Amino acid sequence: MFHQLVNHNADIKRLVEKGYAVAFDGLPYLVVRDIPYLDQARVLRWGAIVSKFVDKGKDVIEQEDHQIFFTGSHPYGLDGNPILNLGGGGVGLALSDSSKDVVVQRSFSNKPKVAGKFGDFFEKIESYVTIISGPAIELHNANPLTFRTMETAPSDSPFKFRDTLTSRAEIGDLSAKFKNDVIAIIGLGGTGAYILDFMVKTPVREIRGFDKDRYFVHNAFRSPGKLDESEIGKTKAEIYHARYDNFRIGLTIAEKFVDTTCAEDFKGVTFAFVCVDKGSSRAGIFDLLMKLGIPFIDVGMGLNRKHGPLDGMLRVTYYSAERAGEMREKGFSPLTDDPNDEYRTNIQISELNALNACLAVLRFKQIRGFYFDELSHNHLLFGVGDLKVAGDAETNQD
Repeated sequence: MFHQLVNHNADIKRLVEKGYAVAFDGLPYLVVRDIPYLDQARVLRWGAIVSKFVDKGKDVIEQEDHQIFFTGSHPYGLDGNPILNLGGGGVGLALSDSSKDVVVQRSFSNKPKVAGKFGDFFEKIESYVTIISGPAIELHNANPLTFRTMETAPSDSPFKFRDTLTSRAEIGDLSAKFKNDVIAIIGLGGTGAYILDFMVKTPVREIRGFDKDRYFVHNAFRSPGKLDESEIGKTKAEIYHARYDNFRIGLTIAEKFVDTTCAEDFKGVTFAFVCVDKGSSRAGIFDLLMKLGIPFIDVGMGLNRKHGPLDGMLRVTYYSAERAGEMREKGFSPLTDDPNDEYRTNIQISELNALNACLAVLRFKQIRGFYFDELSHNHLLFGVGDLKVAGDAETNQD
């Protein structure tokens, strides 16, 4: 990645050729090490500048704004006073394992007075180095131009594009909670297709989807993405793999139904989503996952026309590896088939499928510690009529 970005960005190339210790973090940050500065006692210290960049595609990057992050204390001038006009303040920033030596402690903000923004990265780094390092260069003859190259190890990101969302939101430490997850999604109908769409964009290590059905026009009305007429009649496995293969690695979708004989397919799986609408199929899948000790979330939708318009509930039920048997006994998930389910004849309800998927993925991310979890509900119901969410308080985790 280092040589590709240097060769495709003239401003980065100028920084390298001048002698700055340029590197790129596994997340989308430009890192410039070997930045000298003075502490309060005018002792020479060394820090690093970290700056976000925006991925424009095809290895072209641009600075996001005029601000930077910095490792070390606030720099001081020759007079022993803090250097002014740096703005910002104390802040932390989680970088990847390849930048363990770079510990961000503060941010700085110094906008060019005339232009209001820097023309490129070269101008930006030069400006900040002049401000931060000027006193250290004068007093100690320190030199930020070390010509040191810091090529980071290959990124372990599952994405085929740089994850600029994580860096812009500064949530790298939270996203790292998913890095060892292998996710199974059983059933790629309406809700399962949306769960797949959401999980493809989550930095889990691997995703395994399972569905034997073929894709027809009615599926397009309750699944994400565009409909290509050539897709009609193909298997869902083929279509969804082709749709997402360009986005990430570690994606496999098997053309098969899951039952108790599929243990081999679930080796290494750390979490599963069960998205089937037949209770009898759900029962066999539960047997398999519980036998293998895999925690899972089961989703469901129950609709009726008692009042004319459709009404009913969306359901998200979590079965931990430790308490799955106890949860199953509570009967939250139907394990037999209901011949009168309105969902069978009114399937083009993409907004409910998407919402059911949202609730399931949100609950999974709470379990992993990505989202705050105040109540740890294992069973959630969303009422279509009143738009309210209720949880089962009796099954809270300890």
